[in-house]
Amino acid sequence: MEARASARYIRVTPMKARRVVDLIRGMNATEAQAVLRFAPQAASVPVGKVLDSAIANAVHNENHNNVESLYVAEAYVDEGPTLKRFRPRAQGRAYRIRKRTSHITVVLASKEGTR
Repeated sequence: MEARASARYIRVTPMKARRVVDLIRGMNATEAQAVLRFAPQAASVPVGKVLDSAIANAVHNENHNNVESLYVAEAYVDEGPTLKRFRPRAQGRAYRIRKRTSHITVVLASKEGTR
C-alpha cells in the first residue's frame, strides 16, 4: 500500500525545503506531523500540508484505517521554475534576484502487509 501527495510551484527554495524533508524521511507519519508542527523552519508549513494530504489520501483513496502503521517511505524536493527579478543598484546597474520554487513530494507506505 502506497499513498502519495505532491505540491508544485511552492515559493520556498529547494535547499531550505530539503533541510525540512530530511528531518521526516523514514519517520512514523504521526510522529513526522509533530516534528513539522514544532520545527522552526518556514518550509515546515508547506511540507506539513503535503504530509497531511498524503495521510488523507491513504485514508480515503487506499481505504487504510490504521494511520499509526504509516511511515514516510519517500520524501523529496525537486526544483521548480525560477522567477527572475531585477533590483536596482548603484550607478545604474541592475542585479538579478532569483525567486526559486520547489516541487515537494511525500510518499507514505504501510509497515505491515495488511490493511
